[in-house]
Amino acid sequence: MPTYEYECKKCSFQFEEFQSITADPVKTCRKVGCRGRVRRLISSGGGLLFKGSGFYETDYRSDSYQKGAKAESKSDSQASDSKESKSDSNANNTKKDTKKKKVEKKN
Repeated sequence: MPTYEYECKKCSFQFEEFQSITADPVKTCRKVGCRGRVRRLISSGGGLLFKGSGFYETDYRSDSYQKGAKAESKSDSQASDSKESKSDSNANNTKKDTKKKKVEKKN
C-alpha cells in the first residue's frame, strides 16, 4: 500500500496518508480546526530495493568496475590458497616432529 502526500489549499499544511490504491483520495485537511480542501501531490515515492539473486546493486556497475572486482577476487582467492597450503605443510611438519619425539622417548 502506497503513502500519498496531500497539501491543504487553505492553510498549506502538508501531510502523508497511508492508504490503498483503490481507496478514495482524502478530501479535507487533517490539521485541527482547518477542514480545508486538500489536493494530492505528485511525489517521487519510496526507492525500490530488490533483494535476491540477480538484483544486487553491483549487477549494474560499469565494465571497468566489474573487471577490477574480478581481478581483486582472483588475487584474494590465490592468496588464501597459498595460505592454506602453507598451513597444511606446517601442520604436517608438526605431526612429523611429534612422531619423532615419541620415538625418541621410547628409546
